Amino acid sequence: MPFSRPFSPRVGADPGTALVIVDLQADFLPGGRLAVPDGHAIVPLANRLAASFRNVILSQDWHPPGHVSFASSHAGRAPFDRIELAYGPQVLWPDHCVQGSAGADFAPGLHVPHAQLIVRKGIHAGLDSYSTFYEADRVTPTGLTGFLRDRGIGTVYLLGLATDFCVAWSAVDAAGHGFATHVIDDACRAIDVGGSLAAARADMANAGVRFVSSGDIAED
Repeated sequence: MPFSRPFSPRVGADPGTALVIVDLQADFLPGGRLAVPDGHAIVPLANRLAASFRNVILSQDWHPPGHVSFASSHAGRAPFDRIELAYGPQVLWPDHCVQGSAGADFAPGLHVPHAQLIVRKGIHAGLDSYSTFYEADRVTPTGLTGFLRDRGIGTVYLLGLATDFCVAWSAVDAAGHGFATHVIDDACRAIDVGGSLAAARADMANAGVRFVSSGDIAED
């Protein structure tokens, strides 16, 4: 996938630009209930990058117990099975990021005290959410679009977990809303279930998402 380098030395200082840190939570790190391989490695990078952005937003998976996306909620089903729900296909996951649990906490060591917003998603028992912009029914908004527009933000950078699910869905939705959208590729990690990473990269590229590296973004 081609990378681009069109950036000023102080991209994060632009008041019209925001960094979205996607689901950098304990359950997605090694030892967590839905660990993304090497997920812990991006925590210091997230801290460094966030420090160079004026506008930072965090997203947080925040599921009630018995959530519809949990394999344990479906008799005879196992994690990573796929089923059809009213809103479409659903991968079933191990129980993870349960509201108020230690696994739902942000990653140990994540330090972004100037973050302006936490977007909690997957909060409805019968509805999953990968994107930081919409629940999985593709109708129910999280409110992030309105926040960005009200703040005059037109450019979005994303990093976090996992590349092929929550980062990708968020990036595609951001681009679809007209935001100039960039994924910081080396600050993400993937699950890669059944070719999901390749498919997600294709979806993002088709949506006009640009892939960059952390080295393209200078610190202030």
